[in-house]
Amino acid sequence: MRNFFFVSIFLISTAGFAQIQVVNGFFQYQEVFVETDDFQSDYLEKLENATSEMQRDSILRLKVLNDLGYYYHTRNLNLALEYIVQGLEEARALGDEYWEGKLMVSQGAVLLRMEELELAEYVLNEAILKIPESESWLLYTNLGYVYERKGMLGEAFVYASKTLKIGEKYGDAKAVAMAYSDMSNLFWKQGKFDAALNYGLKSLEIFEERGLKDLDYDFTLHLVGQYMVDLDRPKDALEYFQHSVQLGERYGFYNNLSDTFIALANLQSKMENYSEANISGLEALRYAELLDNEFMIMRSYLALGKVSNASRDFLRASNYLETSIIEATENFGDKFYLSLVYEELSKAYEGSGSFQQALIATRKSDQLRRDVFTAEAEEQISLMQTQMEVAQKENTIKLQEADLSRKRILEVFYLTLAGTLVVFLFLLYRVFLRKKKYSTLLEKKNEEKEFLLKEIHHRVKNNLETISSLLTLQIAKIDDPKFKQVMEETYTRVQSMGMIHLSLYKEGNLKQVEMKAFFEALGRFILDTFDAEDRIDFSTEMSSLELDVDVAIPIGLIVNELISNSLKYAFPQQDSGQICVSLNERNGNLILKVSDNGVGIMENSTTKGTGFGSELISLLTRQLDGEMTLVNNSGTAFSFEFLLNRAA
Repeated sequence: MRNFFFVSIFLISTAGFAQIQVVNGFFQYQEVFVETDDFQSDYLEKLENATSEMQRDSILRLKVLNDLGYYYHTRNLNLALEYIVQGLEEARALGDEYWEGKLMVSQGAVLLRMEELELAEYVLNEAILKIPESESWLLYTNLGYVYERKGMLGEAFVYASKTLKIGEKYGDAKAVAMAYSDMSNLFWKQGKFDAALNYGLKSLEIFEERGLKDLDYDFTLHLVGQYMVDLDRPKDALEYFQHSVQLGERYGFYNNLSDTFIALANLQSKMENYSEANISGLEALRYAELLDNEFMIMRSYLALGKVSNASRDFLRASNYLETSIIEATENFGDKFYLSLVYEELSKAYEGSGSFQQALIATRKSDQLRRDVFTAEAEEQISLMQTQMEVAQKENTIKLQEADLSRKRILEVFYLTLAGTLVVFLFLLYRVFLRKKKYSTLLEKKNEEKEFLLKEIHHRVKNNLETISSLLTLQIAKIDDPKFKQVMEETYTRVQSMGMIHLSLYKEGNLKQVEMKAFFEALGRFILDTFDAEDRIDFSTEMSSLELDVDVAIPIGLIVNELISNSLKYAFPQQDSGQICVSLNERNGNLILKVSDNGVGIMENSTTKGTGFGSELISLLTRQLDGEMTLVNNSGTAFSFEFLLNRAA
C-alpha cells in the first residue's frame, strides 16, 4: 500500500486534521499507527471532521472510514460499526473489491467484540478471497479470536500460526508480533505461564523495534503483566500495567484500559491491597460500560467478585459474580471466563455457608473447563507448537546455511582479491624496479652532463685565462698609450667573463652565479689592475642574489665597464673616493646601480677614449631589454632596470 493518499479537491482552505491535512488542494494522510503514533486521544474526532470535507467515493475516504471503524471499536462499538457499514456501501458502489475486503475484516473485528461471534466468523471468511495474502494476517488474527472466544483453543492456535507464517513470508514485523502475542495468550489460558511469558516478551521486542506504540502493543503489555502476576513477580507486573494504562489513556483504548484495570485488581488483591483492588475493578467496569461491551463488563464484575472473595466479603462477591453471569447472557461463547466466574461463585457461596449452591457452581465450572480444555484441543495445540518450533528450527538452519554460503562466497572473493592484489603488487614492483633503473640511468646521465658542463666551464675559464695571459704579454710590448689602453680594457673584459666561469666551476652550481660574491671579486680585480686599492673604497650594497649565467655575463660586463670608467675619469688627480655597486630584485625587475663620488661628467666635456665602452653598455642594456638612467650630482650614478623574465 502507498504511504500517502492524495485526492484532488478544490475551494478548500489549507487546514490540519491531526494526521490528515489539505495542502495545495490535495489531502495528505499519514496513516495512524502505521506511519506515526505522534498524536493524542482526540485523533479520531479530527479524522471524523476531515471525512466531511472529502470527496465521496474516493479511495482516501475509504481508508479513513476503515481506520475510524477499526479504532473506534476501542471506544464505541456502535459508532465503529456505523463507519464500517458506511465505508462498505461506498466501496461496493465503487466496485473496489480490495477495500470491500479490508472493511469486512474491520467489520468482523467489531462484530466479534459485540459478541456476534457467528456473524463475525461468517464476515471474516467472506473477506478471505477479497484481499491479498500479504495483508490477510489481520483477518486470520480476528478469526483466531473468534475461535478463542468460542473456547476452541486448538483452532485459535491454528490461525495464530497462519498469521506467523504470513508475517515471516512477507517480512511483516507487525504480523509476527501479533502472532506471538496471540500464542502467548493461548498458552496462558492453558496455565503454561513460562511459555506464555516467553512468547509475550518476543512479541514486545518486535513491537518496540517497529517503533509504533499502537493498540496491539498496548494489549501485549497488559498480557505480559498478567503473566508476571501468575509467576509471582508483582513488581515487574506493575511496571507493565502502568505502561499499558499510560498508552490506553493517551489514545483512548477503553478495551485495553478495562483489561489492564482488571489485571491490576487481581494483582492488588493478591498483595492484599483490597481497597485499591476494588477501585481498579470499578475503573475496569467504567471503561467497559463506556465501550458498551458485554464481554468486558462481564469480566469486570468477575474481577470485583474475586476481590470481594479475597477480602472475605462473600455476600458482595456473590452479587458481583451473579451479575457477571447475567451480563454474559445465554449465548455468551467464552466458556473459559464463564468457568472462572462459576469457580469464584462457588467460593462465595461456600464462604457464606450456601454449600449446595457452591457444589452446583463447582460442577458448572468443571463442565465448562472440560468443554474448553479437551484432550483434542490440548493435543492440537501441542502438535501445532511442535510443528512451529520445528519450522523455526528449520528456518534457523536454513539461515545458518545461507550465512555459511555467504561466508564461503566472501572467502572466495577475498582470496581472489588477495591474489589480484599480489599480482598487482608484483607488477607494481616490476614497474618500480624499471623506474628505479631508469631513474638511476637518468641520474648517471645527469651526473655525466654536469661533469661535462663543469668541464666546459673549466676549459672556458682556462681558455679565457690563456687569452688574458696573451693580452698581458701583448700589452707589455705596446708603446702607444691609446692602443695600450684599448688592450687593457679588453683584458679586463675577458677577465670579467673568466671570473664568472670560475665561480660556476668552484661553487658547483653550473647554471647560476651568486652576484654579490662575483661583484666583490670583480671589484677587487679591477682595483688591483688600476693599482687603486689604497685610495678607492669599493662596496656592494645588496643581498645575496643568484642569476642565470646568460644574464650574469652581460651584467658583469656592464659593471666592469662602469667601474673601469670611474677609475679612469672620476678621480683625475689620483684622488681617494668610493665606488658602490648594487643589484636587487623589485616588482619582478632587476635594478642595477653603479655609482661613485668622483668629479662627475662635466658639461661640454670632450669624450676621451674610443667610445667602445659606451657602445658596449648600450648594446648589452638593449640585449637585456633594460633602460639606463644617468644621475650626475655629487659624482656619477648609473641606474639600470631590466625585465627579470626577459633577462632570464
